[in-house]
Amino acid sequence: MRARGVVAALSLGFATLIAAPAGVATAAAPDTPSAYDAPSAYDAPSAYDAPAAANAVPRAKVPVSTLLAQLPREPEDPSGYDRDLFPHWDYVGDGCDVRDVVLIEEARRGPRIGDDCDIERGRWYSKFDGVNVHDPSRLDIDHMVALAEAWASGARDWTEETRRDFANDLGYSQSLIAVTASSNRSKGDQDPAEWLPPRQQYRCTYVAHWIAVKYRWSLSVDEQESAALRVLVEGCAPLRIVPPNRADIASD
Repeated sequence: MRARGVVAALSLGFATLIAAPAGVATAAAPDTPSAYDAPSAYDAPSAYDAPAAANAVPRAKVPVSTLLAQLPREPEDPSGYDRDLFPHWDYVGDGCDVRDVVLIEEARRGPRIGDDCDIERGRWYSKFDGVNVHDPSRLDIDHMVALAEAWASGARDWTEETRRDFANDLGYSQSLIAVTASSNRSKGDQDPAEWLPPRQQYRCTYVAHWIAVKYRWSLSVDEQESAALRVLVEGCAPLRIVPPNRADIASD
């Protein structure tokens, strides 16, 4: 879709891929970097993750490379994309929509919630760029795999109901995350071959979650995306994750 800036650096080695883009200064996290990359209340299974049987054995972590190897490799087809093909921010009750739920779940302090789920001041930490945010209007809810990227990677064949489920996915806590509006718009619909978060400490986690969401929704990777992901995963080793449950997908 765009010139593959990250892939162009493959021959320069992993350090080039994982380093901050030129001219980008990342904000220091208020705690150690690992405090924000370790599982938190929003990373752990919750009311919004698919329930497990009462006697279920916790699933073990697997190498992220194992999930990457299971992604189909196919050329992207972005033709026909329209954001309206993915109905999003469904109403979930008590005046709240999906966007509100993510803001409430990801708040590190507060937030104050007014009438009709009007979310007021709290404290959020934007993992993309290491910025603390107190005003929720400064936040976007990022689709880890952008809607346009999902369309080009297989969602164009889904029913509208399945696209709605993808766009409102509260069944896996890494599908939707709250980040600064500026960092989300910098990312746009780019994949990790084209864009990585400016905050270096989060990049390996970001790559793992990108792969996990594509695995959950059985989305494909194109050749250059796959090549970049392989280099990133190898450089982040050992990188392991609890695989998300596969989503139910219906095709037209």
